[in-house]
Amino acid sequence: MKRTATAKWQGDLKTGKGNISTQSGVLKDAQYGFNTRFEDGAGTNPEELIGAAHAGCFTMALSGQLAAKNVTAKSLETTANVHMEKLDAGWTVTKVDLFLKAEVPGISKEDFETATNNAKTGCPISRLLNTTITLTSELIA
Repeated sequence: MKRTATAKWQGDLKTGKGNISTQSGVLKDAQYGFNTRFEDGAGTNPEELIGAAHAGCFTMALSGQLAAKNVTAKSLETTANVHMEKLDAGWTVTKVDLFLKAEVPGISKEDFETATNNAKTGCPISRLLNTTITLTSELIA
């Protein structure tokens, strides 16, 4: 399996602009630039897209972990906060915090914690990222 995305850029770092598109067409010429990455400009940025990918990957992996325990979630909602800091080596993603709200009837707290930890370490995006990943979860019975 292979997925494709394309980024185009014109101009210098601070005043230039670019767009990002995905093979599926879900993103088509989505605007990004210095102001969308380091300020509050309208558009997207790579870190936001990583957050979306990580939240989606983790949530889907958790659904699979729950299925292995013969449990189906009523609701899973994950937010990923991607932290970027300027280090000596340059701007670096230093941490991703995952926040999960889960409504999973009939699961024990122990089984829930096992499933969430397995999903956190096992989803492909978690394995891709070379950074600290934290998880805070709330189980709604």
